[in-house]
Amino acid sequence: MAKTILITGATAGFGEAMARRFARKGNRLIICGRRSQRLQDLAKSLSDADEVHCMAFDVRERDAVQKAFDALPADYSPIDILINNAGLALGREHLGAGHLDDWDTMIDTNVKGLLYVTRFALPFLRKAAQPHILNIGSIAGTEVYPGGNVYCASKHAVDALSRAMRQEFLPEGIAVSQIRPGLAETEFSLVRFKGDARKAAQVYAGMEALSAEDVADAAEFVLSRPAHVCINDLEITPRAQANAFLIHRDQDDA
Repeated sequence: MAKTILITGATAGFGEAMARRFARKGNRLIICGRRSQRLQDLAKSLSDADEVHCMAFDVRERDAVQKAFDALPADYSPIDILINNAGLALGREHLGAGHLDDWDTMIDTNVKGLLYVTRFALPFLRKAAQPHILNIGSIAGTEVYPGGNVYCASKHAVDALSRAMRQEFLPEGIAVSQIRPGLAETEFSLVRFKGDARKAAQVYAGMEALSAEDVADAAEFVLSRPAHVCINDLEITPRAQANAFLIHRDQDDA
């Protein structure tokens, strides 16, 4: 049965891959992102979807998030599934040399943005028969590495919020899941290193990283379990990665 699925950060990476995956299943999609033209282009390409509605806003801007939900067409309610995917990392500096604007952007996007979207989506989720929230976290949500300081802190917050949501929404029948990917070759590192393609490529050198499609596949699995089953937390890494520190790389390619 087709569902209405809202995906934040849908214009690239995991979000785009999930949008394409769920469109192929004939679902109704609400795709969200900052880049309006990319949203429109993506919507046009999702020909298998039942319907597609675009909401262009920055999750950091509370008023913009609220206005987008206030303007949501009635036929896109209820929302069966909310996928909180929008997030980013900026920089790998020592805490003492960190850029304060980068800190604000990461915290405002990864933590406050997730909170804003969840808060304003709740009335629509509560109307669904079997509502489900999927938060896209990171292995950085349970580990810390040098230079990851604020990013890791923000993803630890996503882990904590996922646990809190699972407890608080339990009486309402809202399932809450989290997927925590390891190294995945998307725009993530290019954004982190602010367009430095050489630095971004080094992150994945000598190993086969996850793809956005791998994470979309995991999301489909998590969200397609029987109604009485909830995958609370799923960590997914490349076979070459044991944790945030230990990665086996082919020295001929690294």
